[in-house]
Amino acid sequence: MTVDDIRSLRREVAAACRVLATEGYSDLTLGHVSARMPGQDAVLIKRKGVALAEVTADDVVMVDLDARPLEGDAEIHLETSLHTEVYRARPDVGAVVHGHPLHATALAATDARLEMLSHDAVLFADGLPRYDASPDLVTSAEEGAAVARVLGTCRAVLMRNHGVLVAGKDVPWAVLTAATLERAAEIQALAGTLGGALTPMSIEDARRLAPAKYRDAFAREYWDAWLRQVGG
Repeated sequence: MTVDDIRSLRREVAAACRVLATEGYSDLTLGHVSARMPGQDAVLIKRKGVALAEVTADDVVMVDLDARPLEGDAEIHLETSLHTEVYRARPDVGAVVHGHPLHATALAATDARLEMLSHDAVLFADGLPRYDASPDLVTSAEEGAAVARVLGTCRAVLMRNHGVLVAGKDVPWAVLTAATLERAAEIQALAGTLGGALTPMSIEDARRLAPAKYRDAFAREYWDAWLRQVGG
């Protein structure tokens, strides 16, 4: 990557953090977004100590796939291995989000599954697995690899009594997936308060709808709109 490429990717990761702050992922200075550096065994990730809403490109630091800082003296998040081990296991993944959005985290604290109640939910028609091994912070490569195994080929994983991890082929897709997961969980929580039984669509209908609803062109359109909102 050129210096300009790296600078651009830093800005993209920073913008992703600010977008997710508007989409239910704010939690003190917790939560993080990362992006793989193409052609290199390195990752750009939000540093520890700043809230998602205040992240700038200067708050995005470089680490290797062993979660070791490669520049400066910025402190990295304890759970950086969550990101690096997903990249190690999934060559198709270009960006990772970890956070504690209210509704999806609540869903992860139950034995309920995500029902196909909305167009948001259909993005996860091929599965939303759960990491049930521990509610602890994921601070080691071994634990990160365990989460990556549960994630498998899916877009996201619920982490019991903890939060969510989301993977995307690039930053816009990771942000769209993370925001859509929280919205789907919120709709399900709201539907459950309205009385009567939930009436989800069939998995077959959900799988048929998903590719029409979620396309690269749409993901870019949504991303551009988000950038206009957060001053990307």
